[in-house]
Amino acid sequence: MDEEVRVLLFMRSGRDRELVAEALGDRFRVESTTDAAALDSRFDCCVCDDEGFERAAGSIESRRERAAPAFLPFVLLAGGDTDRETTQEAWDHVDDVIELPVRKRALRTRIGNLVERRRTTLRLADREQRLAAAVEEIRQKERAMDEAPVGIALAEPGTGNNPLTYVNEEFERLTGYGPEVLGKDCRLLQGEDTDPATTAAIREAIDDERPVSVDILNYRANGKKFWNQLTVAPIHDETGDVIRFVGFQTDITDRKIRERRLEVMSRVLNHNLRNKMNLIEGYTELLRSDPDEEQRRKSLDVISETTDDLMRIAEAVRKIDHTLSKTDPGETAVELRDRLSELLSQMTDQYPNATFHLSLPDGDSLGVSVLGLQTAIEEGVENAVKHNDDPEPTVWIRAERGDEGWIEIEIEDDGPGIPEHETHVLERGETSLKHADRLGIWLMYWVVSKAGGQFSVESSETGGTLLRMTIPARS
Repeated sequence: MDEEVRVLLFMRSGRDRELVAEALGDRFRVESTTDAAALDSRFDCCVCDDEGFERAAGSIESRRERAAPAFLPFVLLAGGDTDRETTQEAWDHVDDVIELPVRKRALRTRIGNLVERRRTTLRLADREQRLAAAVEEIRQKERAMDEAPVGIALAEPGTGNNPLTYVNEEFERLTGYGPEVLGKDCRLLQGEDTDPATTAAIREAIDDERPVSVDILNYRANGKKFWNQLTVAPIHDETGDVIRFVGFQTDITDRKIRERRLEVMSRVLNHNLRNKMNLIEGYTELLRSDPDEEQRRKSLDVISETTDDLMRIAEAVRKIDHTLSKTDPGETAVELRDRLSELLSQMTDQYPNATFHLSLPDGDSLGVSVLGLQTAIEEGVENAVKHNDDPEPTVWIRAERGDEGWIEIEIEDDGPGIPEHETHVLERGETSLKHADRLGIWLMYWVVSKAGGQFSVESSETGGTLLRMTIPARS
């Protein structure tokens, strides 16, 4: 737009061309030519005499098209020898016909008006191009947000509530909520087990208009739990005012379970290995001191029993790692009715002195897709028998549909029950006692948590333990 205006005189040499060049030269850059190839060069107005018009008429329209959307003016200077028919035909191709002789001022004004019209269209075309580029950039950014591999949500600032104005595709996939949540606060992802301290930290950061990043337990639209790595940051306008909050969500459930597994396993192995190895070492020293026959027998029994305990711990750890490390989707889809019937038959053969009762709804296959569920149920049933001092233990297994989209599984026994301080192990962390004995509970808890469900342990004062697993049904 800052380039010098160029007027092309497509005229034969002579007095007329010289006068026109002189009249326009102090205002525009004037170039004269009779070469038709010059019509393909850059210019802002082309002035033709009758001979030039005859040569250029056939290419004027195509030249205008190449200049579009900007206006490109053509002018015919009609001399006294230009016939009227040529003049009339010219109006179909040119933007002005100026009859010679013409006053210098009039010539400059008429050419100047056409040039200004062109410059206006150039400015508009440039503005449209920049607008189109800006719109395309915005569209690309929107596509990037829509297709981002993390959940993205935008919310308006407000007092108390921050209504959502945008959620991307990953947010919908992650949470199950789509456009219907626009206008609602993102706190709808919180639930009963969401840590109040974490939500308070988020609210405080939003009120202070500063970024915050937390790991928070959230709930999907169907009620499934998931661990969400949430980052919230303010977006400012040119004046520094907050106009939006942007939130990024990433499902870190697997990572949180893996971290908890490592923590529990570390405690279990550290506690049990140290204690049991100390026990083996102590009784080994007794054997070296050449005790009597009875003491040697006792020492060997303790060493053997302790070694068996270590092997059981190793097997429990291996089972947990194997169960939670499965990745084959085909192993997760099962018909629970069939699998529980098979499990009942297997347990009856394995523990003939135990009594098992299986309760299932009529006509319902109870389809589920939960990784490791069969192992978790088997662990619960087997532990109910193993930890029961009664020579003829009884175990009840029940499965039914609960709330929409959920299946409830209960395993109940008539054993001594689990001490209260150990039933809280999942809420408060691993206790300092009997670590290995409760690894089966951790296995069940992790399987259910990975599926986004609920797991609870209840023990009665009169004895007996009830394990309850609420898991999503297969859709």
